[in-house]
Amino acid sequence: MGFPCNQFLSQENKCELEIKKITRDVHLVKFLLFSKIEVNGYKCHEVYKFLRSHSELHDQKTRTVQEIPWNFSKFLLDGKGNVIGFYPPTVRPLDLIPEIDPLLE
Repeated sequence: MGFPCNQFLSQENKCELEIKKITRDVHLVKFLLFSKIEVNGYKCHEVYKFLRSHSELHDQKTRTVQEIPWNFSKFLLDGKGNVIGFYPPTVRPLDLIPEIDPLLE
């Protein structure tokens, strides 16, 4: 699933319909694309509040949560909605296959 966000150097500065068209027609994206949201800051969407606070971005000692560092960061969840891991943009989705396959069994 993808959540367009314009918080990273204004990379998603187009309207949602244009973003969806470009990702589908130009980048051939086939995963579900949701509405544009914010993933950091005081307007952070509830989904990302949950993901960040249930991943290694959350520091239990200080009770602080790091911001998403850059666009195309990824979270892997199991079938029950538990956050399995957080991955920076440098990790390609195909690199996660060894972690995804056991979750599908």
